[in-house]
Amino acid sequence: MKITINGKVCECEKGEYILQVARRNGIEIPTLCHHDGFSGQGACRVCIVEVVEKGRGKIVVSCVYPVEKECEVFTDSEKVQKQRGMILALLHKKAPGSEEISKLCSKYNAPVIDRFVEEPENKCVMCGLCVKACTELSAGAISTVNRGVTKEIATPYHEPSSSCIGCGSCAYVCPTGAIDITQTLSERTIWGKTFALVTCESCGRVIGTKEEIAYAAKRAGREPDTLCDACRKKQIALGFKAIYGE
Repeated sequence: MKITINGKVCECEKGEYILQVARRNGIEIPTLCHHDGFSGQGACRVCIVEVVEKGRGKIVVSCVYPVEKECEVFTDSEKVQKQRGMILALLHKKAPGSEEISKLCSKYNAPVIDRFVEEPENKCVMCGLCVKACTELSAGAISTVNRGVTKEIATPYHEPSSSCIGCGSCAYVCPTGAIDITQTLSERTIWGKTFALVTCESCGRVIGTKEEIAYAAKRAGREPDTLCDACRKKQIALGFKAIYGE
């Protein structure tokens, strides 16, 4: 199947999302909440594009819009520019403390809106990526709490969570830098809880928190590992070499 994006003919499979097709063909579409490891977000709407079928155009969210038939796509049409600018302007009001959103506002000429009140110092846009990462990759220590204007991401009762393993997955996928995480040579602090770090017994590289390593080992049904990925691969390679020779 073929679709045309900004005048460029692109090959794609039926059911592929427009964002995937565009990126594979080197066409830029801005994103905020999208992460390749977690499909189906579509929360921030920054990646909107205009799809034209049979002469009629419509605005869609490219990260969750599957290609079902041949069409023409515009990533920066007048309609897209206007709506994307407004979306970014509103996100900036929601999270004025986010440097990433400020950069996007500048790059895509988002208008300045004075009639809405900012949430001082806030960086979170409630995209849900952190909760998804914590649920799918970790122990499910954080969640969406409250409703309406008080809705937020937090640990239960804003207390250090007994379930948190300090892996930092939530902070690493956060697109706006909303989750505070600090790390020294021996400790990592996140969600008000400090974890001791474990280093590789071979090279000394940090491989995670004690809780993180124990959790991963339990899920894999093995003993906790004390080697980093690189040193483990070297060890395996040496083992093969010892058995089979050069």
